[in-house]
Order: sequence, then structure tokens, then C-alpha cells
Amino acid sequence: MQSDYLPILLQVIIAIGFACGALVVSLLLGKATKRNANKDTAYECGMVAQGEGQPRFSVKFYLVAMLFILFDLEIVFMYPWAVVYQDLLTKQGSTVFWSMTGFVSILTLGYVYAVKKGALDWKR
Repeated sequence: MQSDYLPILLQVIIAIGFACGALVVSLLLGKATKRNANKDTAYECGMVAQGEGQPRFSVKFYLVAMLFILFDLEIVFMYPWAVVYQDLLTKQGSTVFWSMTGFVSILTLGYVYAVKKGALDWKR
């Protein structure tokens, strides 16, 4: 049984060795120069950088992104259920239907709550 894990162990050792070796070679052969503020600025087509490097995003952007991921994952769970629904219905009866109904109703309540709180309203 331990011999089954030998290829995985060998691959991990090679990956770690390659990463460490690449870092050591980079340190040994890399060109070390003095740093100054002019060289550390962002280069944008020869233009002098103005303002911050990254614009600030509203918290609403991240909130909508998290809600999208939440409801996108709902589909990930519903698709396999829909594929095997007919087979499960013959084996387990209506339990399969009511369990998915409960799942969808909880997500619907979450969606209604998010809409009432104005999480999807961009104008606020």
C-alpha cells in the first residue's frame, strides 16, 4: 500500500526541489542593482503616473460578487440532482423532492432578504 503513494511523494519532492532550485539560481545569477523611487514607479506608456495605482471599489461590488457566487453554487448543487431525479424518485419516494424544495426555499428567502436590504441596488 505504501508503494502506491511513492509516485505522489516523488512528484512532491521534485516540485519542491524545482521551486527551491529556481529561487537559488535566480538569487545567484540575478543582477542586483540599487533601487530608487524613479525605478520603482509604475510604467505606463512613458506617461508619468498620476494618482493611486489601484482604484477603490465600492463594497457593493464585493457584496454583489459574493451573492453571485452564492446563487451560482446553488445551480452546481441542483444540476446533478436534476440529472438523477427520476432514478432517485423511484428509490426514495417524495423525500428527494421535498429536500430540494427545502433547499430552494431557503435560498429564495436569502434572495428576498438581499433584495429587501438593497444589496442589489446600485444607485445607493
